Parts: sequence; C-alpha cells; structure tokens
Amino acid sequence: KNRDAVVAQRAVYADDERFNFTILPKNVGKRKAQIAAITQSSGDLILNVDSDTTIAPDVVSKLAHKMRDPAVGAAMGQMKASNQADTWLTRLIDMEYWLACNEERAAQARFGAVMCCCGPCAMYRRSAMLSLLDQYETQLYRGKPSDFGEDRHLTILMLSAGFRTEYVPSAIAATVVPDTMGVYLRQQLRWARSTFRDTLLVLPVLPGLDRYLTLDAIGQNVGLLLLALSVLTGIGQFALTATVPWWTILVIGSMTLVRCSVAAYRARELRFLGFALHTLV
Repeated sequence: KNRDAVVAQRAVYADDERFNFTILPKNVGKRKAQIAAITQSSGDLILNVDSDTTIAPDVVSKLAHKMRDPAVGAAMGQMKASNQADTWLTRLIDMEYWLACNEERAAQARFGAVMCCCGPCAMYRRSAMLSLLDQYETQLYRGKPSDFGEDRHLTILMLSAGFRTEYVPSAIAATVVPDTMGVYLRQQLRWARSTFRDTLLVLPVLPGLDRYLTLDAIGQNVGLLLLALSVLTGIGQFALTATVPWWTILVIGSMTLVRCSVAAYRARELRFLGFALHTLV
C-alpha cells in the first residue's frame, strides 16, 4: 500500500550509483523479495533491515567486522523498540527485546550458535546464502509455501551448512513494535509457530553444537508447554475444588521475580522489575 513512497525514494537516489532499487510487480512477501535482491547483488555481505527499522550509523561496520571470520555465516545486532514510550505494552516489549538479545542470544553466541538472527538487523555471508536459497525458497508449511518464520529458518540453514552465527550487542537497531494487544498476540503466534516448526529442522544440527544449545532448544519448546499445563491445572483445581492453587501461583511468581531481578541487576535498570507484568500476557 505504500508503493508510491518507495517509488519517490527511488527517484531521489536514481542518479546515485551506490544504490540500486528493485521494485517487484506486486507484493510477494519478505522471502521472495529477499531472494530477488540477493540474486541481483554482488557484495560479499548482505545486510537485511526490515522496513520499520532504523539502524545506528556504525551498525554496518560493526557487523562486518564480526564477519571477517570466514567461519561466521551470519551476525545480528541488538534490537530496541523505537516507540518504547508509546504504551505500557511497548515498554514491556522493549524489555522483552533486551532479554531476548542480551540474555538468550548472548548466551547462545557464547556457545557458538545464535539460533535465530532477527530480521530487523542481520548480516549474512552472500556466498553461503546463494548455496542455501533453493532450500530457503521451497520451505513448506502444511503443504503450502511458508510465509512466516523466515529469520529462524535462514539461521538454521546457516548452522546446517556448518557456519557459526553471532550476536553483536553494540550494533543497535531500533524497530517499531506492536502497540496493541491484538497485533502483538498475532506476531507472537507467528513466532511461536516458527519456533516449534523449525525445532524439527534444527534437531540434526544439535549433536554438532555445544550441549548448552540442546538444553536451550528443549527449554524454548517444553518451557512454554509446561507453563500452559501449570496454568490449566491451576484453573482446573479452582473450578473443581473451589480452592485457590497457591502452590502454582507461588512457583510461577517466584520464577518471574528471579528472572526480573537478574535482568534488573545486569541492565542496572529498575524498570525490569516491571517486566513481571509480561508473565500475565
């Protein structure tokens, strides 16, 4: 719907030989748009930036420096919410992004394999991507071409090809996050489907990686299911016996408090204590 704005930008830079705009006949989705650009590119490195993202001036140089190691196939920067101050939800999501980057991705990188290089800002080795494009383009979901989970799938293909994936916390990218619950839950549903689906794809890769990453993969899948089971059991107890499931509430509350306290200490920001509200979400 904003095609005219893109055409206007192309006109501004039409005479600048540093840029080449490729406008497709119609919106074919992120995956096919990426492939169209990659096949027409010539550089050694590919930087993927989502349309709602603004990157810091030094992001390209910092990610490129990490890619100097030929064993690295992809590297991602740190995500922040550009509209953090808009609503209580955007504040929570900004903290969620900090945790996802500086705890989850940082820990994975410590053991050699970030499991999902986030789409808003990720750099890839072009030669590696060219060898993986056929697998990337032809991924199916329930018998139809997949239209979600591009970032995780591409990262896992990199790991399957024997490359390392890295996290660069000083490469900052600010992206627009959902400011209403409906949009946020739809986004989370897409991401959850991608996580569960692509876990099957990553299973053959895990034996060649550090054992921590196997634990991480199990936790990402089983942890959410156990939380759901605990909540449903608590609701069932209340419905059938008219007693409050204090033990369930205490355990979930304690785990939330520990997680938020650790984050507040590591970030040196008390606001992370408020992330306890995210458990309810």
